[in-house]
Amino acid sequence: MSNTPMAASPLTRAVLEIDEYASGLGWDQPARLFALVDTARLRAQEPGLAAQLGLQDEPETTGLTPIEQDEIPADKPLDEFLGTIAWPDAVVGCALTVERLMLPPSAEASVPEGLSDKKLAKWVAEHPDRQEVRMTVGVLRDGTRDSALRLREKDTPTEVLTGASLVPGLAEALSATFAD
Repeated sequence: MSNTPMAASPLTRAVLEIDEYASGLGWDQPARLFALVDTARLRAQEPGLAAQLGLQDEPETTGLTPIEQDEIPADKPLDEFLGTIAWPDAVVGCALTVERLMLPPSAEASVPEGLSDKKLAKWVAEHPDRQEVRMTVGVLRDGTRDSALRLREKDTPTEVLTGASLVPGLAEALSATFAD
């Protein structure tokens, strides 16, 4: 895609491609799960699917192709859903994009104790320093990780933060989908 730097690793490019795709859909979207497959292998083994995805004219470089999976059930907590996933061998990695409200570390000391999950979510949603953020996290079978964060208030392609350890809990949960 146009905003993915060619010097970046294949995983970084895939994460940024997914972030750009999610950005095009707008905000207030459900979480989306993607399988990551080796583009060259996909072209060789599934030429029809590769053509359908517009990959037949891609350069012969190493890369990853994100393939969106079925919708994530809204009635099931994300961590429980991820615990039910098993990927076939052709999938070399996976990625997830999800929107959340975040508070700055300075707000942590003011969190009231003893709140239920529902009341805590309400408290965060009403906090004046809350930020809406879209997190896109990708992991490979070999443990490689990358992520992209986009704040709603700074929603431009040049304001996307990337890094391997930005969302460690989500990266761990995605990595667990590859555990034997």
